[in-house]
Amino acid sequence: MAEVEDTSATSAPAGPPPRKVIYCGEALNANMATLSVDAQKRAAKDAAKKEAKAAALEAKTAEALATSKVLIKRVERNKRKYVTAVQGLEAFGLDLKKVAKDFGKKFATGSSVTKTPQGGEEIVVQGDLSDDIFDFLTEGYEGKVPEDNIECIEDKKKKPA
Repeated sequence: MAEVEDTSATSAPAGPPPRKVIYCGEALNANMATLSVDAQKRAAKDAAKKEAKAAALEAKTAEALATSKVLIKRVERNKRKYVTAVQGLEAFGLDLKKVAKDFGKKFATGSSVTKTPQGGEEIVVQGDLSDDIFDFLTEGYEGKVPEDNIECIEDKKKKPA
């Protein structure tokens, strides 16, 4: 016959038996209610601060968009050769490389993004296209660039005396 071992004595843990803790429902609810009210007050205060910051940032960006201008300059290169420089499009959230590529495709000319001495960037388009670029910006980027914020400037080289 096979021997049967008593496993109940060997399977018990060596340490003290686990405790069963019973909390009073009223005390637990009272403590949770005060904690949640404090947490709710802090959360509401933080949310109000975040909303105020977001509103201030939105107002600041709207003001910056309203005051920023797109400058379209016709610059004389040689006697009868012109290039058109467009500055200020980055303020309206437009990618200058994509816009330069659109100008090149639309007008069948060379266009590139160059850095200005002031530290900004501008799009340089070959040819006298200032009026055409004005029309293209007002029609093609209608929702992004307001027509009131676009200015055309004509620069001429000084003739030697």
